[in-house]
Amino acid sequence: MPSMTHLLAFGLISFLVIVIPGPSVLFTVGRALTVGRRQALLTVAGNAVGAYIQILAVALGAGALIFASALAFSIIKMIGVAYLVYLGVQAIRHRHALGEALAGGSPAARPSRVLADGFIVGVTNPKTIVFFVAALPQVVDTAAGHVWAQMLTLGVVFLLIAVISDSVWALTASLARDWFAQSPRRIAAIGGAGGVAMVGLGVSLAFTGRND
Repeated sequence: MPSMTHLLAFGLISFLVIVIPGPSVLFTVGRALTVGRRQALLTVAGNAVGAYIQILAVALGAGALIFASALAFSIIKMIGVAYLVYLGVQAIRHRHALGEALAGGSPAARPSRVLADGFIVGVTNPKTIVFFVAALPQVVDTAAGHVWAQMLTLGVVFLLIAVISDSVWALTASLARDWFAQSPRRIAAIGGAGGVAMVGLGVSLAFTGRND
């Protein structure tokens, strides 16, 4: 178990990293605007699970190997890029169906599918890969032993902060969506804008280097 000093130090560092909007926040906002509050919160949950897989990989040593290999890092990043672009294009294509969905005319996506979407984006997020590889080994107490267990505990601290922050973003964005939902033209516009945002995020990540 990390000391309280290490927990507080890592919590502060994590908070500073999380509050700066990155791929997870932008993706969550885009989902809140295109599919609504409930599915955005499920996206947050899936994203958190994906991020914890990264933490597990770092704790077991795989994270450092991925970061050291430019090819492996690029492959993981490009999977996330491709999936973000795909989701964005789908949101743009189906933007006119949002009004029908809000009226109950078409079913929402299955929770498992929404969780999977969030998971894929979370597990391929280059920002958190870099952060975990750089920060986690620096804040563990090696003299106390059980380094991998300390990393997993610190990861829980990161995820708690991230889930709270991303949920606030999701709820805030969904409030804006509620206003747009009062008009079919408004909701189609916001659905298209959310899709464009996701495509733009994917394209920007494609050109992001190892310091992202």
